[in-house]
Amino acid sequence: MAYPFHESATVEVAMAPEQLFERLDDHTRLTAHMEKPSMMTLGGRMTYAFDEDKGRAVGSVIRMSGRFLDISLGVDEVVTERDPPRRKVWETMGRPRLLVIGPYRMGFEIEPKGDGSALRVFIDYAPPASPDWRLLGSLLAGTYARWCVRRIAADAVALAAFKARAA
Repeated sequence: MAYPFHESATVEVAMAPEQLFERLDDHTRLTAHMEKPSMMTLGGRMTYAFDEDKGRAVGSVIRMSGRFLDISLGVDEVVTERDPPRRKVWETMGRPRLLVIGPYRMGFEIEPKGDGSALRVFIDYAPPASPDWRLLGSLLAGTYARWCVRRIAADAVALAAFKARAA
């Protein structure tokens, strides 16, 4: 599928690429920001269900579900690329039931940089398929996509800082 929109965030992380990949490869940590109500999710939150590979193998399936204002939300994702410690990509399967964003491909790339890593988190996405949500998507999708990639990148930086203080 062609995705007409793109957002990314790049940060330096004080953590070796192998350690950083291990942290980001764990979808329970990677997506923790979606499990808590926030302003960006307007108080909504998502829960996750994983297959036996827990998102750590090509072909592994990750299911997200939640509710917002009594609207059922959900999306199934499949890991399409996994090249430790450099790159991981996952894509939506089927038709996502989301309000502001449609099908997407998301992932991260890690490169060694000095004693740490350069991390790029990205999302390529399309508008929602439902005509009911296209207007909302046209207004908010870019903001939401930027929030997602920046949040994952910021969480990685915060984890590295926490580990450095704990050492």
